[in-house]
Amino acid sequence: MQVPKEGDYIAIQSYKHDGSLHRTWKETMVLKTSDNSLIGCNDHTLVTEDDGRHWVTREPAIIFFHKKYWFNVIAMIRDNGVAYYCNLATPYALDRQALKYIDYDLDVKVFPDGEKRLLDVDEYKAHSAYWHYPPEIDHVLKENVKVLVDWINQGKGPFSQAYVDLWYQRYQELLHRRA
Repeated sequence: MQVPKEGDYIAIQSYKHDGSLHRTWKETMVLKTSDNSLIGCNDHTLVTEDDGRHWVTREPAIIFFHKKYWFNVIAMIRDNGVAYYCNLATPYALDRQALKYIDYDLDVKVFPDGEKRLLDVDEYKAHSAYWHYPPEIDHVLKENVKVLVDWINQGKGPFSQAYVDLWYQRYQELLHRRA
């Protein structure tokens, strides 16, 4: 796929280890692409679950994907501050349909007050047994949890308020330019 340009809209698709489609975000505006990363924003975006249910995101969110790290970050801009939802997942790939990744169940949520929670450990264990995740995947995910927590603790990259402000402002500029 041709790399999307600033202001383009793309779909995002998450899959499970067996290749089944898990969730689709209909439209995310691309804010920046590089050789290794993609930054975007979505706001009140239609999301479709694997069982056909639909819902709409509640707030603007800056999204960060990387081709080296086994996680992606969603910075949700809320009235009481920024909350983060971080998926432990494969590095992303792009094709004609969407930005795609495999979701490995584990998530880290960071609340506006800085509290961190590791989520879905039971789901990860169940899916690991069911789909026979290789030991290499388990190792890579555990190492990337460490990297992710380090980024959170240091306020690195998407975990910086300045980063969120910069990219949200860019999103608003691009929206106004289209209007």
